[in-house]
Amino acid sequence: MRILLLGKNGQVGWELQRSLAPLGELVALDRHSTLADGGRGDLNDLDGLRETALSLRPDVIVNAAAHTAVDKAENEPEVARALNATAPGVLAEAARAVSALLVHYSTDYVFDGSGTAPWTEGAATGPLSVYGQTKLEGERLIAAATARHLIFRTSWVYAARGGNFAKTMLRLAQEREQLTVIDDQVGAPTGAELIADVTAHAIRLTLRDSAGCGTYHLAAAGETTWNGYARFVLETVRALKPDLAIKARDVVPVPTSAFPTPARRPLNSRLDTSHLRSTFGLNLPHWQHGVRRMLAEIL
Repeated sequence: MRILLLGKNGQVGWELQRSLAPLGELVALDRHSTLADGGRGDLNDLDGLRETALSLRPDVIVNAAAHTAVDKAENEPEVARALNATAPGVLAEAARAVSALLVHYSTDYVFDGSGTAPWTEGAATGPLSVYGQTKLEGERLIAAATARHLIFRTSWVYAARGGNFAKTMLRLAQEREQLTVIDDQVGAPTGAELIADVTAHAIRLTLRDSAGCGTYHLAAAGETTWNGYARFVLETVRALKPDLAIKARDVVPVPTSAFPTPARRPLNSRLDTSHLRSTFGLNLPHWQHGVRRMLAEIL
């Protein structure tokens, strides 16, 4: 089996290089890749993407590349649309042409964040931002182009590699005596390695039975606020490394309105993962498990 991976150096892409390698021959590309690397992986280069897929003729195409700068997208909607919608649509057409399974990642930002119930896959969408709008458009273009797809909507993604919320809180906690963190947005911090491992498992089963194709919600179990997340990070760091100089003694809760941003964030990012768990026979660990493991790795 041959797998084409795009976005190899992103948080999820980096973990996918590990999880997908045992499944078959892996051709991993990023936006700087050339023909010498196995193909072109720049989502802005639509002809290059199409030609790469048609020449490699992979069994699976995994797109882990995207425009993820949520606030920046408000000022460059066409750039965000090109990366989050147009390019995935082209990949879907190419996947159909070579009879490949297309795997793509979306977001809880396709919803308006209202209410308190976890969002199901069939719930009405209503993105609040350009980022959410373009990700939803990408989902629709994929579904229109090929039935052989897996779309995973994720939330609050982090990884040990690169920057993340926990690292920011840890740095600030060493500089300040008090932290102020939003307490009215709810979701589940979800590790890139969990996303990558679930992806590999789902690919194997879907290649055996195409009935598994479709859209799924993929997030760690449980829920918290950003404030609760920050508190857990500091508690865990103190337990794992008690000699680390942590100045912050309090994490003050504030509403989203205290930190205005160009893009509106959904208050309710809860995702109902029952469809994913029942279809693929999975148990998704509690969010605290992954965050604790990540902290142990970076400390």
